[in-house]
Amino acid sequence: MLWSSLFIVSLVMLGGWLWQIRSKNAGIVDVLWAFSLSFLALFHLLTSDGYLPLSILAATIMLLWYLRLGSHLAKRVLGEDEDGRYKYLREYWGDKSNFYHFFFFQFQALLAWGFAIPVWLISQGEIEALGLAQYSGLLVAIIAISGVTIADNQLANFKADPNNKGEVCQTGLWKYSRHPNYFFEWLHWFAYPLMAIGIEHGAWLWLAPVIMLLFLYFITGIPYTEQQAIRSRGEKYRRYQQTTSAFIPWRKKT
Repeated sequence: MLWSSLFIVSLVMLGGWLWQIRSKNAGIVDVLWAFSLSFLALFHLLTSDGYLPLSILAATIMLLWYLRLGSHLAKRVLGEDEDGRYKYLREYWGDKSNFYHFFFFQFQALLAWGFAIPVWLISQGEIEALGLAQYSGLLVAIIAISGVTIADNQLANFKADPNNKGEVCQTGLWKYSRHPNYFFEWLHWFAYPLMAIGIEHGAWLWLAPVIMLLFLYFITGIPYTEQQAIRSRGEKYRRYQQTTSAFIPWRKKT
């Protein structure tokens, strides 16, 4: 069942790749990535062999988290022109853009499948009852989803004001972190290793927040987002970088 889920997600990303050829909007990959994680969480729940209440808890957290993210991204991707990051890649790759995009979409399928493995492992786990560790994981998830919802709303309200066009959002949580949405995304990944305490091989899930941190901080998150921010906002964003924490909300630098 685990490998069949990878095949399904790969087909979904193939459809997304074909769609971007026609629409010239590769941002759909982000939408499909998020919805794929929701699907995989549900898939692993339905094929669960472990303690059902724990399987439901872990799958529900991932399902709701990525339904929220996927819906948020879908409104932006389907309602706007292609994101500047993907426009840059399309121009950089030139005539080979669709060729490289195919492998990029399939790599995202592999990532989605890999990031859903914590729910699969938890869904196979056997414990006698939900305990302090599992409820602690739930509390972390609630804090994370509350924080990211607040951050998203603050940014949306900032962008909705035409007077802020070309400016850098520095209100609310964005005053203390350049990427509070990424911070809460990372925080939510602590929920799964906490819920896996007491499960065979559950200790491996402490790698999940470490891997997510590497991706957000060094690979697919902050670097690409900030490169595009500098291209669009220039010196304003560079000053923001100099005074504001990149990730963990913290006080301003002078």
